[in-house]
Amino acid sequence: MKPKILIVDDSQFTRLLIRKCIEKNMNAEIKEANDGHEALKVFKDFEPHIVFMDINMPKMDGITALKKIRSFNKDAIIVMVTALEQQSITRDLKSLPNVAFIAKPFDCNALLNMLTSYIKRLV
Repeated sequence: MKPKILIVDDSQFTRLLIRKCIEKNMNAEIKEANDGHEALKVFKDFEPHIVFMDINMPKMDGITALKKIRSFNKDAIIVMVTALEQQSITRDLKSLPNVAFIAKPFDCNALLNMLTSYIKRLV
């Protein structure tokens, strides 16, 4: 199975880093969005297996986008990409199923380990 991955971040550089990390190590179909509004549109059309999403974005932040995605797909696997100073925000979300966190700046190996563990659940 070729995993479908959506990367959501207002930073084109961060999206590129995540994309390159994944593409170097696995065969995946990857789409990108630069804010929460675009993420919702892409999610509905693309139906990704896993979403990597920044928390702090203009127009619609990652937490709002996560809640909206969950309103129509309660089992969506979402990895919130967060800066260390945002960790207090994430405490409330840790109780949600299929929500994980990775800190910026992230380690490619840590990102791949997390991604691989979720992909194994899908097979």
